[in-house]
Amino acid sequence: MRKTLFTGLTVLALSTALAEPAMAVDIGSGFDVSGGATLVSDYRFRGISQTNKDFAMQGGFTLAHSSGVYATIWGSSIDDYVAGGSDQELNFVLGYSTEVSSGTTIDLGVLYYYYPGGEQIVPGLDTDFFEPYASVSHTLGPVTGKLFAAYAPKQTALSIGNGKEDNFYLAFDLSGDIPDTGISLTGHIGHSFGPSYLTIGDEYTDWSIGASYSTGPLTFGISYVDTDDSTYGPTGKNLSKAGVVGTIGVSF
Repeated sequence: MRKTLFTGLTVLALSTALAEPAMAVDIGSGFDVSGGATLVSDYRFRGISQTNKDFAMQGGFTLAHSSGVYATIWGSSIDDYVAGGSDQELNFVLGYSTEVSSGTTIDLGVLYYYYPGGEQIVPGLDTDFFEPYASVSHTLGPVTGKLFAAYAPKQTALSIGNGKEDNFYLAFDLSGDIPDTGISLTGHIGHSFGPSYLTIGDEYTDWSIGASYSTGPLTFGISYVDTDDSTYGPTGKNLSKAGVVGTIGVSF
């Protein structure tokens, strides 16, 4: 996922997780597979719209083993200003998750961001990059808190003209279910540290609150997203301005 500034160049960012719900299916030998698809009214990543505040289709699959190792492929439609002309983003994830004590889980992995056709506007543009991540979460009753950190080592794709540059993102999420209702509530705050293309040279903070309702394989969600940043798109829209995002997801 990318944070962008429409200047003829691409500004990069990344995603941390699948947006859709998922129900695992046991396929034997300790493996299970899950997947889902989501329609979102605005693809926001760390508060920044990747679709010029328009709709996006998203979906992915995860193959997980009982050992805790998992692999995910996830994709989303994007606006062509995001990655030099590409109209899609693909995330490849390899990770490991385990419960270290009652209610406490650690999750470690690496994300690779791939933008097919990402050199159409700027020939030779390096748009793809990787980012290791780690999180620790703790669940107490219906409430879960999670601390998440992602560090992208120095790479050409993150440069703002000073050679290879790196980026660091730190976030805290709080979520909880209302028993016997199918309703979940979420809160998020994160900070992107710069300078790099991920922050367009300036660090910024993003936050959101949301609610969702699940029934069977369907999930309906709504969230309020905002930042203290100003990033403008190809039509003059402030891509980081506060907005309400709706989602409809199906797991399979």
